[in-house]
Amino acid sequence: MYKIPVYQPSLVGNEKKYVNDCLDSNWISSKGKYVSLFEKEFANYVDVKYATGVSNGTVALHLALVALGIGTGDEVIVPTLTYIASVNAIVYTGATPVFVDSLPDTWQIAPEEVRKSITPRTKAIMAVHLYGHPCEMSVLREIADAHKLFLIEDCAEAIGSKYQGNHVGTFGDIATFSFYGNKTITTGEGGMLVTNDQTIFERAVHFKGQGLAKYREYWHDVIGYNYRMTNICAAIGLAQLERINDILSKKRQIAELYKELLKDTEFKVHQEVGDVFHSYWMISILISQANQRDTVREHLSEAGIETRPVFYPVHTMPMYTQKYQKHQVAEDIGWRGINLPSYPDLSPEQIDYICDSLKKFIF
Repeated sequence: MYKIPVYQPSLVGNEKKYVNDCLDSNWISSKGKYVSLFEKEFANYVDVKYATGVSNGTVALHLALVALGIGTGDEVIVPTLTYIASVNAIVYTGATPVFVDSLPDTWQIAPEEVRKSITPRTKAIMAVHLYGHPCEMSVLREIADAHKLFLIEDCAEAIGSKYQGNHVGTFGDIATFSFYGNKTITTGEGGMLVTNDQTIFERAVHFKGQGLAKYREYWHDVIGYNYRMTNICAAIGLAQLERINDILSKKRQIAELYKELLKDTEFKVHQEVGDVFHSYWMISILISQANQRDTVREHLSEAGIETRPVFYPVHTMPMYTQKYQKHQVAEDIGWRGINLPSYPDLSPEQIDYICDSLKKFIF
């Protein structure tokens, strides 16, 4: 048991009150007032027209791809430096993921690599706002428009993040969010699909509810999925969303303290670059030597501090190594990166202890 975990949810608002209301009313599955309330308030927060809740962030991605009609024979450009779900969701549809490298300063998908990777089979670009730092959305939108491609935003780690003053999730044709237990706000398991396009939204709702026809009871006119969010999950999500600004403020304070305490050390904190608001889902550092990364983590573990490695580039994983690829920036970050404890209730004393423990490591 770690003295300081890498993440834990902050459940100090109306979560218990709203869940008890679900239990008292017997509305505990995908029917009930909290689903629509959460969807409405989430759409208002992100500033989009439409939002529909789903059972987790991975199915949100799959549903987004299905709603856009992406399937066998299509290619989707995706950063290799991402969580596996971004890529697996593409493969679920029968489409082919095309991996591209990341930018060394922001760690986000490299627009020029995207441009070079477009082929006649390309149907979409998936921008993943890794660890809460926004991608270069104006450039990606320009590329997508020039080549008549869909732009998908994977915002699983980036609720509250902004690019040029606007929330991520508002630049693409469709966007998805995750509310897993370690995300900035949580529903335990859950996700959200958002869009400003009514047709795409209606397609997503249709597919997520078993393909049920709109005007004929128990008649199904497409092969759909059971991707619905429960009323209990939505109740927790609504309570979490009520506290989103406070949670984001605390996480920003935590990130700034890490930066200050580690500024003259071997450990380089992932920085905020450009006209963006970094939500700092995870505060991540790079160590100077990749071969020391696991030793640093063991050193912290002995001090009771849990960490995680930065995501391994997906193109290096066994099921995606059919052809040799080299993406140097992603590999460098993937081999040197560490996620530090980043939860909103982390105290300054705990951060001081973590940084002192890092400073005691001898390279």
